[in-house]
Amino acid sequence: MWRTALAYIFVTSTICGQTAPDDRDVSWKTLVPNILEDQKDIWTFPARLVHGNDFLPTIAFAGVSAGVILLADPPEAHYFRNASTFNGFNRVFSSNATAIGTALVPASFLLVGIARKNEKAKKTALFSGEAVADAEILATVLKQATNRARPLDIPPNSGFGDSWSEGHKRIVSNAGSFPSGHAIAAFSVATIVARQYPHHRWLPYVAYGGAALVGFSRMTLSAHFASDVLAGAVFGYAISRFSVLHQY
Repeated sequence: MWRTALAYIFVTSTICGQTAPDDRDVSWKTLVPNILEDQKDIWTFPARLVHGNDFLPTIAFAGVSAGVILLADPPEAHYFRNASTFNGFNRVFSSNATAIGTALVPASFLLVGIARKNEKAKKTALFSGEAVADAEILATVLKQATNRARPLDIPPNSGFGDSWSEGHKRIVSNAGSFPSGHAIAAFSVATIVARQYPHHRWLPYVAYGGAALVGFSRMTLSAHFASDVLAGAVFGYAISRFSVLHQY
């Protein structure tokens, strides 16, 4: 269970403890240095947790997340594992389809930026790539550390209450359930796009709505628990807004 607690400390690692905002720039040349800077900030946060105003928000979020794990994960995982209601939805929002759809967003901004010589569109694409790289590095490490079993790894008629211990019986791999890699990528891109174009009032609804559909599909496909998706959404939002864009 200590792995779960450690994971949730990192979930909030990019929400608090940041310095004053700045106008951060990005280019092909600065992309890798930016990612390294982001990773340093993310992984050194636990050492700074007891300072400032970060401790209580972290504990509060950990408490909410623990409640989702204990109260929401077992019934929702059991339902989606045994339901056929979402078969049509799952065919449309398959794992490959949602991954490709997420990747197409920054790719589209990049093409538009190059074609129209629009610097903001190009920066949006590069910021999105930076955010997804940051998020997936973090997600990969946490998948290895927690090694949580996915709902599909658990028999359909089980109680779905021992996903952490079930996962520990397997060889450690990147197939772990916590957090959702699809959700963290989708919310990373959605946050970048929404905050790069704040004057388009409809854009946040489209961006976050699309990301939410990706997250929901991870549950209907029994690829992840609700808490995995929740963590992915929080990670994606926090990394993009605070670590990448430096907007507080």
